[in-house]
Amino acid sequence: MLSLALRKMELGIAYAVWSGVGTAAIFLVGVILFGESLSPLKMVSLFLIVAGILGLNVVGARPE
Repeated sequence: MLSLALRKMELGIAYAVWSGVGTAAIFLVGVILFGESLSPLKMVSLFLIVAGILGLNVVGARPE
């Protein structure tokens, strides 16, 4: 999937997005499947990760 993303975006942006999505996904797996705690600070932190991913996609989009 990362190689497909590289066709549309720069390497640095693609890797940052890849890492952020992986981090957020693992966090959600921990909360949903393993019953880890979900505090307000953790929710804000997850929101910031997602906002950063969206921001990178907007700023790093290549005009075609």
